[in-house]
Amino acid sequence: MSETYITRSSAIAARMLAGEMMVMNSVDSTFFTLNPVATAIWQAADGRTPLREIVRTKICEQFDVDPMQAEKDAQEFVTDLSQHGILLVSSEPFPDTAASTRPEEKP
Repeated sequence: MSETYITRSSAIAARMLAGEMMVMNSVDSTFFTLNPVATAIWQAADGRTPLREIVRTKICEQFDVDPMQAEKDAQEFVTDLSQHGILLVSSEPFPDTAASTRPEEKP
């Protein structure tokens, strides 16, 4: 089974507000409020760490969740945000240049 790598699109704006991550696609103004699990995935989306590892090291360690269910839910979340152009998905790691052009999150 191939790995899934994710990184944040450069066409988004993101901000942590009152403990929730707010993400908006600047192309079509699609807006998302991420729950704590989705925020952990979002923050770990560096383009070089496989999604499976993000789930294992971030989600399963921080939240009381079944690893199989966590991976399934993470795949659904990634698919949803990638369809809106918020996350970019690849079967190969993204080059460092793509990761360095991501917008910064505002505290």
